[in-house]
Amino acid sequence: MVRHNREDLVSFLAVAREQSFTRAAAMLGISQPALSAKITALEARLGVRLLTRTTRSVSTTEAGERLVQTIGPHFDAIDAGLAALSELRDKPAGRLRITSVEHASQTLLLPTLRKLLLQYPDISVEIVNDYGLTDIVADRFDAGIRLGEQVAQDMIAVRIGPDFEQVVVGAPSYFRKHSKPSTPRELTAHSCIALRLPTSGGLWSWPFERKGRTLKVRPDGKVVFNTISLALDAALCGLGLAYLPEDVVRSHLNRGRLVPVLADWSTRMSGYHLYYPSRRQQTPALGLMVNALRHRS
Repeated sequence: MVRHNREDLVSFLAVAREQSFTRAAAMLGISQPALSAKITALEARLGVRLLTRTTRSVSTTEAGERLVQTIGPHFDAIDAGLAALSELRDKPAGRLRITSVEHASQTLLLPTLRKLLLQYPDISVEIVNDYGLTDIVADRFDAGIRLGEQVAQDMIAVRIGPDFEQVVVGAPSYFRKHSKPSTPRELTAHSCIALRLPTSGGLWSWPFERKGRTLKVRPDGKVVFNTISLALDAALCGLGLAYLPEDVVRSHLNRGRLVPVLADWSTRMSGYHLYYPSRRQQTPALGLMVNALRHRS
């Protein structure tokens, strides 16, 4: 196969997997019109339409999906083989794509990256924060970070953080107008700051536990966010009660900016784990990341 055909196939795979010409062009480092021209030329040579384009979305046709399934694994193997060559370098190199959640990225990933990337300047990392249960194989991530119980059994999982406690908090200004709840069920009478889960589209139900008894309360309030940083800001503004990791609110509790409630009902969450497919060869860069993040109690 001639060189330009190979490049066009790589371009097609990028668009098919990203489902976006804009994102694929940015990933490939070319302009969107140039990328579109490559795909059009490839379709003309093959004599079939590979992508269905609308003003808002891009999807593969039956022929396009068949081509993805046929050539995709071969290009993935080539990428893995090239990445493995970094073992022969003096210092490991390569790009890591990691899907994580905001809390883990801020408290675990970023502190580790500060040290790792200074020591290994040829390693680069892309972190995508998403509370959905991302398919790291289909979405071409090298690894993911989620709570222990969220990791699929066919993945290799490495604990990278301890268990942590969730705390219901509100600003003093909120409690000047509202009484403090004494049980989780009383939260239904309060304005709660909710977290939207992208996978189901529903709101995260707050889990509580006391003396072996467990229950969940679905928050109801005026504001809903998809990040805990915004939920924290809203709580500080007095918009309602938020259920957040203790380490996120600790400094605000110590300074009196937030007040804890339902402390005897707060639940402990399983620690974060980094996970990756058991059948995928671990690159030296990923191996360094796993070792640097590994939780040592």
